[in-house]
Amino acid sequence: MTETEFLALTEQVLDSIERQADDWMATHDVDIETSRSGNVLTLIFEDHSQMVINSQAAMQELWVAARSGGFHYRYDGQQWLDTRGGPNLADALSQICSATTGVPLTVRV
Repeated sequence: MTETEFLALTEQVLDSIERQADDWMATHDVDIETSRSGNVLTLIFEDHSQMVINSQAAMQELWVAARSGGFHYRYDGQQWLDTRGGPNLADALSQICSATTGVPLTVRV
């Protein structure tokens, strides 16, 4: 994948996550603020904890930093897979957001 293709793909992912977080406020009464600066999306939860998702074009990875740790994801043509064999990006973000808010939330990427 070229760098341009990678950046377009990650832009779509970050946009989608940001929209979903905004929707959760209306549908689940969950207080999550989003902050976006270029290729970095920050979710700020009601307890003031944060999750940062950013693209690393040189590595062609998405990186996630949360209270539960730091994770790297690489796209395999169908989904974003954890480089260390953990859950895929959607499942991992769903787990982090659900655990932090106390509300079952599903992230789609």
